[in-house]
Amino acid sequence: MTVGLIERIAAYSASTDHFIDSLAAIGPGNLDRHVEGGWCARQVVHHVADSETQSYVRLRRLLAEPAGSVIQGYDEAAWAECSALGYRDLPIEHSVAVFRAVRAASLDVLGRLSGADLERHGEHSEAGRYTLDNWLEIYTRHPLDHAAQLLEAINAP
Repeated sequence: MTVGLIERIAAYSASTDHFIDSLAAIGPGNLDRHVEGGWCARQVVHHVADSETQSYVRLRRLLAEPAGSVIQGYDEAAWAECSALGYRDLPIEHSVAVFRAVRAASLDVLGRLSGADLERHGEHSEAGRYTLDNWLEIYTRHPLDHAAQLLEAINAP
């Protein structure tokens, strides 16, 4: 494993910790607060958990399946609006547990990669060619972006 890859995996791990740390700011009085037109903290947490389950599958498909295999996109907004998925009213504890578990399991896999593995690729149904390198960049940034969104929501007037 190269030094650059080790640093990138460390950044992935740090972004996990950053999101978990941001959850400490959520209290019962601000869980459903949001900026105009934005998601509340509850919706952010449920989305992040669902996104991580997608990332879990994508990582494994990129590593185990033949090059060019389909990496399926999904409609995040539709998931957030689906009442059966409960983004607006389910407690967040299970979604937090999913996020923690999936990130830990993916980190286990990342620790086994070689630099060459970063070039493994599939075809994303919406974005086209999708490498493991893309995956690592996206899922390192994703919890950071949503931690900021979460904090913005709970501090909304």
